[in-house]
Amino acid sequence: MAHLLHIDSSIQGDRSISRALSARAAARWHAAHPGSSVTYRDLAIDPIPHLGPAGAEARFVPADQHNEAQAASWALSEQLIGEVAAADTILLGLPLYNFGPPSTVKAWVDHLIAPGLSIDSATGEGKLGGHEMIVLQARGGGYGEGTPREGWDHAQPWLPHGVSLTGLEPRFITAELTLADVNPQMADLRDLAAASLKAAEAEVDELWAAAPVA
Repeated sequence: MAHLLHIDSSIQGDRSISRALSARAAARWHAAHPGSSVTYRDLAIDPIPHLGPAGAEARFVPADQHNEAQAASWALSEQLIGEVAAADTILLGLPLYNFGPPSTVKAWVDHLIAPGLSIDSATGEGKLGGHEMIVLQARGGGYGEGTPREGWDHAQPWLPHGVSLTGLEPRFITAELTLADVNPQMADLRDLAAASLKAAEAEVDELWAAAPVA
């Protein structure tokens, strides 16, 4: 049975474009994989604890020597890495906040970096390669080539580097100018925003078009 890991991180609730895109992708994935199962995480509603001193120490202390705090953090990392390892596909809804990813996504990634769990301790090779990862990104402004804020999106270039040690290779589908409908100063960009969203939706709809019916 095919299995999906679906993660959202937007704090915007029903107004969220990244949530709408990830939901659309999840529906498309399930349609292409009848009888499939899903694990869902909402990092905005149920945030993962940031990796603190105990979590860092747990990565350099043998598991049988962990104290209570180290063991608890290591167990959470094991659970999160296990969710990725069990999934054929990972969907991540990723809004851009203050030019970077939500801190909850950074916490999730930090827990994924664990020698012996997601990284082979002997070779340094990532152990999560081969799992498809699709990132549904929403950016309130415009950050494309030639725009005044080109290069200000620090989420999209960071994430592939952040998960690279694990072997994951994310693919991005991005809708931008998503604040045009609510920001009067961006009113003249509404047509471009609508076109960007339509293009992202069309790209989502092409996912798994050739997937075999299980």
